Amino acid sequence: MLKRFYPQKTAASTYEIDFEKLYADGKRGIIFDIDNTLVEHGADSDKRSEELFAMLHKMGFKTCLLSNNDEERVLRFNKNINTNYIYKAGKPLAKGYMKAAECMGLEISRVVFVGDQLFTDVYGANRLGMDNICVQPISPKEELKIVVKRGLEKIVFRSYNRYTKKKNKVK
Repeated sequence: MLKRFYPQKTAASTYEIDFEKLYADGKRGIIFDIDNTLVEHGADSDKRSEELFAMLHKMGFKTCLLSNNDEERVLRFNKNINTNYIYKAGKPLAKGYMKAAECMGLEISRVVFVGDQLFTDVYGANRLGMDNICVQPISPKEELKIVVKRGLEKIVFRSYNRYTKKKNKVK
């Protein structure tokens, strides 16, 4: 039952993902959550996030922001990024993920989603069979509703860690 929330991969940070390997593996699009994935919750883009998108675009990746936030918040972050975006995406519903892939002109199999939450970001990508990477949140400072979900995520991650340990065990 919990497997639907398991990420395909994990990373300590968005900024530690091996994007060159993703490109070599045939990925051509990356969909990003914003808050606590690229910057602290509610923050504007910073030099690090702006340089990341510039590097990805130079590598040949298409990108899209997928956020449950309102348009004002997404536009504020996107001001210096200038990428595709979808606001009020309704994650974990599939339509936002599909729309993001469509706006990049890519099939789901060529796209990877990067986010920090299991019950919205990862679950939504898994529902479509979209590759995904769950990153650790940038900051522990979050809205109360997310803090509550983080407690439940710990239970899922314990199960996930046992599963991956067993799956990767050499026989």
